[in-house]
Amino acid sequence: MAAILQSLGRTIIAGVVLLILLVLIVGGITGASPEMGHAWGAFILRWLHVVCGIMWIGLLWYFNFVQIPSMPKIPDEQKPAIGKVIAPTALFWFRWAALATVITGILVAAANGYLAQALTLTSPFHAIGIGMWIALVMAFNVWFIIWPNQKKALGIVTVEPEAKAAAARLAMLTSRVNTMLSIPMLYMMVAQQNGGL
Repeated sequence: MAAILQSLGRTIIAGVVLLILLVLIVGGITGASPEMGHAWGAFILRWLHVVCGIMWIGLLWYFNFVQIPSMPKIPDEQKPAIGKVIAPTALFWFRWAALATVITGILVAAANGYLAQALTLTSPFHAIGIGMWIALVMAFNVWFIIWPNQKKALGIVTVEPEAKAAAARLAMLTSRVNTMLSIPMLYMMVAQQNGGL
């Protein structure tokens, strides 16, 4: 077991195998087996959308609830470990999770036949449509404001110290905007299928 848990790749593979076993076991007990049709495909897309969204918003909240508030408490000689190792890795997963969340969300909406209605905020798809538009703004912020400015702030792109400080501030403020937007976005995503608004 330790050999599995010491590798992230093996841990993820074990999680997928465990999921498959649980689906087979529960299906065998209840007599329900997934039919490999449209409904099953739509469900898998929705599950992938949720998994990607957890990665994206989880990292967004990590940055805003943990990393940003902790940076002033970290001694200067230890900060390079954050800026050179942890932050670039977290930002890699953050931006690609944002893109994967958007793509899987669009695929879910298209597979279920409500993409156009949601994007045009047609009744009865107001909630999911608002959630989708907020998520699109957030993803734009990730790729076109936060990431380019974080590259400057982390020294991936070389700029003058004043530009580096300004980039760090803009990335942080935009990350805070995304944190603020994540609250109504998550509500709208859940509200659509649960009748709330």
